[in-house]
Amino acid sequence: MRKIILASASPRRKQLLEELNVDFTVHKSDVEEIMDSTMHPSKLAMENAYRKALDISKEYTGQDCVTIGSDTVVVHNGKIMGKPTDEDDAFKMLSQLSNHTHQVYSGIAIVDCLDSNYVIDYAVTDVTMWDFDEEIIRIYIATGEPLDKAGSYGIQGKGRLLVKRINGCYFNVVGLPITLLAKSLLNFNINFFKVIS
Repeated sequence: MRKIILASASPRRKQLLEELNVDFTVHKSDVEEIMDSTMHPSKLAMENAYRKALDISKEYTGQDCVTIGSDTVVVHNGKIMGKPTDEDDAFKMLSQLSNHTHQVYSGIAIVDCLDSNYVIDYAVTDVTMWDFDEEIIRIYIATGEPLDKAGSYGIQGKGRLLVKRINGCYFNVVGLPITLLAKSLLNFNINFFKVIS
């Protein structure tokens, strides 16, 4: 099978691929992400994903492999929420998300190292939070989990207790829309169903 390079050091994205028993290599991209609030969140996520995948693909030029980039953007009331700068920032974000529905966009990009052909796409999921009070927010922040996550919560961890419902792909909220990725990889003669069998 063609070699797969994941251009991300995200433990969550790595875990999702590992759970499928897919053979891949992690090669983190250090390319600077764009933070342009004038771009539509879907375009922003796809652009950042493509920049990461392209950056790493240059190190494997001419080799029979593909690079995968991904980027996740959390949006509430039209405003992009990045990772919190500190606990106070996390508190502010979570207070805004409480009892509201927000969107999570994940862009994916796959670059073929043989010919530089690429595919980009995105998934979006609506996430509705419970109406939680200040005490709950403080307890959650004290776990340390929100501090490295866009929107200040992790649905795959303790943050799942804050989520009332989702409409769309769960794995997208985790950070890698795995079904969309599998479908897109078919363009590069990589079939996850053959890999995991």
